[in-house]
Amino acid sequence: MSLTIYRYHGLENDYLVYDPNTNILPLTRDMVMKLCDRHKGIGSDGILEGPYFENNTIRLHIWNPDGSKESSSGNGVRIFARFLKDHEYIDADRFEIHTDLGSTQIEILDKIGSRIRVSMGKVSFWSQDIPMGGENRLVINEDMVLGQTIYPVNCISIGNPHCVILLHKITDEAVKMIGERVLQSKNLPDHMNTTILKVHDREHLLIETYESGVGYVQSSGTGACAAAAVAYRLGMTSNQMKVSMPGGLLEIEVSKDFEVHMTGNVVYIGKIELSVEYGDTLS
Repeated sequence: MSLTIYRYHGLENDYLVYDPNTNILPLTRDMVMKLCDRHKGIGSDGILEGPYFENNTIRLHIWNPDGSKESSSGNGVRIFARFLKDHEYIDADRFEIHTDLGSTQIEILDKIGSRIRVSMGKVSFWSQDIPMGGENRLVINEDMVLGQTIYPVNCISIGNPHCVILLHKITDEAVKMIGERVLQSKNLPDHMNTTILKVHDREHLLIETYESGVGYVQSSGTGACAAAAVAYRLGMTSNQMKVSMPGGLLEIEVSKDFEVHMTGNVVYIGKIELSVEYGDTLS
């Protein structure tokens, strides 16, 4: 069975787009894991499944490489918006994409759709929204033991949960170690993402991110938004800032009521025709 996949990246956070309108094989957890495998498949940080058209809306399903579902992805939503424009599913520069989290507002800022602004919704620092146990509280600079080290953690929900930790020095090795400890913690959700953050100045942050269901990533849209919201909440930055990651840079705006907007680029890599031989192994 022949299948067609499209590949994009947003700041080196790469996704495959699986269009159910042109591929007849329903996407399954096992298929996602095989396709995302960088040795046995195409390799990817996840799969964007859509568009589905329901009640005059455009719906997107987001898959992690381990076959789990994700409610939100900043880079993923931007990539999917570019795909919709590339394939003439939309002709407007402003539209909505519906994920499992709800409606996301999209604005395309250039002719080809390579630069996109996304409304990521309102973030919450309240423990019940993340969710975390214990009394309902703002989880800001809360001391927490991860492994054998005490960290001042900031937990936030931006559709998916993030644990943001400020450090004087950030590295990929550090976020991998802390990210694994976060996933093993009994005090945090088992699908918590981890971002470590260094404030360069009031308009510029540096971050590294480790995502549940994915692992270490070159960039993370929701991670950048979570870090920006935390830094602004702590009074360390202005409400508009640039967030630098190994994969590139996002521009983030945080309103006074903590609604977050993200602006960044998307690159179209190409169209992949899977062989009948390989397609038959997926069915």
